[in-house]
Amino acid sequence: MAKQLNWPSAERKLREAGLSTFAPQDVIHLLAATDISARFLLTRAVKRGDVLKLRRGLYTLAAFPPSALEAANALYRPSYLSFAFALSYYQIIPETVYTIASATTRTTATFTALGRQFAYRRIKRAAFTGYHAERVDNRVVWIAEPEKALVDTLYFVVLGKQALPERVHTAKLSKSKVRAFARLFGNEDLLKAVEKTI
Repeated sequence: MAKQLNWPSAERKLREAGLSTFAPQDVIHLLAATDISARFLLTRAVKRGDVLKLRRGLYTLAAFPPSALEAANALYRPSYLSFAFALSYYQIIPETVYTIASATTRTTATFTALGRQFAYRRIKRAAFTGYHAERVDNRVVWIAEPEKALVDTLYFVVLGKQALPERVHTAKLSKSKVRAFARLFGNEDLLKAVEKTI
C-alpha cells in the first residue's frame, strides 16, 4: 500500500474534499491507506514543505492554509471565538487584539500556529452556547454573539483571571440577551458585574 501512495494524488483528494485542515485519519479514509503509510506520507510532505503541521495530529496544505479564524476553530474542538478577540471584532472595544481567544469545554490550552497565538479558556458546558456560524473573508467560522463574548469575558474578570478592557461600548447590545447568557454560568458575582457593565 505504501508504494501506491503519492503526494500529488493525496493533495488533489484533500483539495477535492474541501478540507482546510486534516488529520491522518482523513488521509487514511481518502486514500484507503494504512495508518503507517498515511503517517509516513505526511511526515515526508511536512519535511518537503508541502504540508504544515498545526499541532500534533492536525495538518494543512502549505499552499492553501486556513484563515487564522478557521484555524482557531479547528485547533481545539469544540470551541468558538470569544472574549476580547470577539469584542474587538464586533468593535465593542476599540483595541486590536492579537491573541485569538476561544471558549471551549475542554481543558484550558494555548497553541502557536501559522505565526499566531491561540488561547482556549474552559467554560462550563451549560454556558457553551450563544455562538453562530459567520462568514469572514469568505470563510465560515464559529464565533460568539456580541452579548455572549461580553459575558464570557466578564466571567473571567470576576474570577480574577483577566482585566476588563477600559472602554466597552455596550449601547448596541441586547441587555436581555446579556442577562440570559450570564444566568447560564450560575455565578452571582457575574450577574452583578453584568449589571455594572450594561
